[in-house]
Amino acid sequence: MATRMKLAAGATVPPMALAKAGGGEVKIGGGGKWQLFIVYRGKHCPICRTYLKGLDGMLDDIRAADIDLVVASGDTREKAETEVKEEGWRFPVGYGMTLDQMRALGLYISHPRTPPDTDCDFPEPGMFVINPEGKAQVIDVSNAPFARPDLKMVVNGIKMTRERGFPVRGTAD
Repeated sequence: MATRMKLAAGATVPPMALAKAGGGEVKIGGGGKWQLFIVYRGKHCPICRTYLKGLDGMLDDIRAADIDLVVASGDTREKAETEVKEEGWRFPVGYGMTLDQMRALGLYISHPRTPPDTDCDFPEPGMFVINPEGKAQVIDVSNAPFARPDLKMVVNGIKMTRERGFPVRGTAD
């Protein structure tokens, strides 16, 4: 069994740039503003599609709250662009996350079960709220597709944290 690195609350999120479906790139961390970064398993996951459909429905609220949103997976360009088109997602979708990038974020990684679904290792879900200093304000990683945070609560939590100046939680050892 492999040892999984864990990103600590309050640690600097490793800045990374990923190719973006439709062209260009998405940047994670170090942007100088609040960022909500969601990692999904990939096109093969119907639970991810449902979760991200809910996220897409919240896009106006997220933008109104001045939160930078990035969603990413380890999928290929073809898979990511096909899914964005099929689902009509309006948020930026990065693709091609490497295993090293997944590990640096402390994500769980799974092997494919059947080749028709996917043919390479992929990340299990993760959600990161990154503060303007590039630090991990909130970290939520799961080893299963059905265990994910409530997005409305997360967005409201970002607003409250910003308004009240709450510190990063979970840093006492």
